[in-house]
Amino acid sequence: MAKHLVTGGAGFIGSNLVARLLSRDEPVTIFDNLSRPGVEANLQWLRTLDRGSLLTFCEGDVRDAEAVWAVSRESDVIYHLAAQTAVTTSVENPREDFDINALGTFNVLEAARRSDRNPVFIYASTNKVYGSMEGLDIEEQQTRYAYRDRPFGIDEAAPLDFHSPYGCSKGAGDQYTRDYARIYGVRSVVARQSCIFGPRQLGTEDQGWLAWFFIAAAQERQLTVYGNGKQVRDILYIDDLLDFYDLAVQNIDRIKGKIYNVGGGPENSISVWHELKPHIDRLFQRQISVDYASWRPGDQSIYVSDIRRTGVDLGWLPKTDLHDGLAKLYDWVQELPGSASNVKP
Repeated sequence: MAKHLVTGGAGFIGSNLVARLLSRDEPVTIFDNLSRPGVEANLQWLRTLDRGSLLTFCEGDVRDAEAVWAVSRESDVIYHLAAQTAVTTSVENPREDFDINALGTFNVLEAARRSDRNPVFIYASTNKVYGSMEGLDIEEQQTRYAYRDRPFGIDEAAPLDFHSPYGCSKGAGDQYTRDYARIYGVRSVVARQSCIFGPRQLGTEDQGWLAWFFIAAAQERQLTVYGNGKQVRDILYIDDLLDFYDLAVQNIDRIKGKIYNVGGGPENSISVWHELKPHIDRLFQRQISVDYASWRPGDQSIYVSDIRRTGVDLGWLPKTDLHDGLAKLYDWVQELPGSASNVKP
């Protein structure tokens, strides 16, 4: 049976992935430094799911090359999810961002290259590698920005334009992963992910915006929208991302070395406030108000993934539509400590 390693396995995507692997009785090792607030709860939850001593946890940091090698050399599949994920944090501390995202990815890739097991390597990249895409023909509509001539969104042939230290560091890992497939034969796939959302996402104002909006609304905090709220993103429910990972691993010998845009696509696109607000108001059964602030560095007015390549190569398309995904996120947020529904009068 394949042995799995998930760097950043106590985080949002990682904990959901580990839970899926455990549900199939597959052995999995988590490598995580537990630096993000709240992830210890994810780890405790995962331990309750481990009924066959299949879960191993190793506390460590991807910046430590020897620790990475020690934990990965017996792995058959490596999911590299560990990252510094906030653009604003990267602007404030670019060296730390580089060390985690660029050097950390290099360390994990080197471990995969050195391994006698020739592991599958899945790299969680980002749509931020395309930058602000200022040359595109974009129009401002009543509730959103829209592409004039790209009905399917942005495909993988779009030019790279790393914008912000975060875009640079994740982009470096993206391109190293691609090149290690070409030069060393590492069986890798790059997933340039859009806005992934779902349960166990401890969103903050800097990262995980959709979950943060729901958490802040549940806790009756004041929300801030950066920009005019018409920015558009395609959102993808976590289970659909994990389906992509499964298909990538299963078909690795056919698709190794490839890069895919993985997101909700045009059908699951939404503006970050003007179109999201009616959903939040309906779910919370009250009017949610926001403050507005200046645009943040590197923020795209619109990004929507063209996901046709995943359909052709893997038969993958999102199964969870926007409405169902938001309802599932709402249900999970209502169970969090501090949510208004859990506060005793």
